[in-house]
Amino acid sequence: MGVESHLPPVLTVPLEKAVGWARKNSIWPATFGLACCALEMMVASSASYDIARFGAEVFRPSPRQSDLMIVAGTVTKKMAAMVEKIYNQMPEPKWVIAYGTCACSGGIFNTYNTVQGVDQFLPVDVYVPGCPPRPEALLAAIIKLQAKIATEKFSDRPDTQGRLIA
Repeated sequence: MGVESHLPPVLTVPLEKAVGWARKNSIWPATFGLACCALEMMVASSASYDIARFGAEVFRPSPRQSDLMIVAGTVTKKMAAMVEKIYNQMPEPKWVIAYGTCACSGGIFNTYNTVQGVDQFLPVDVYVPGCPPRPEALLAAIIKLQAKIATEKFSDRPDTQGRLIA
């Protein structure tokens, strides 16, 4: 018998699967909230809901340390530039959750100064409607985002200029 019979069994997986598994289980959201939905986002990290079960408990103070932006609340046209600036400071890969009716579609504020959906200037991965949205809805959105991240291939991510890498 050769040396192979004395070695432990080796598990091999494709690199994309290993990276996808690591990314989906270590989502770091940016500490960022715009309106009343941000309170519900904070509640999701409390002991009652325990967002830590999904690997997303590390709310980072800097966008340069985050890979998830949860846009929670009403985005005004004046604030949209700052939201986009924070998004642009995040490293790739990065994801966005529109949390609340106001972030998804402008909500009840159909006025000249309110952005009618954050998807007008940011690519949104998961939408969470509700006014206010429940913490359970945020947990469901994180699970949906994790499923998306796990199946994502390297070629699916855009490069820095927004072009798909082929």
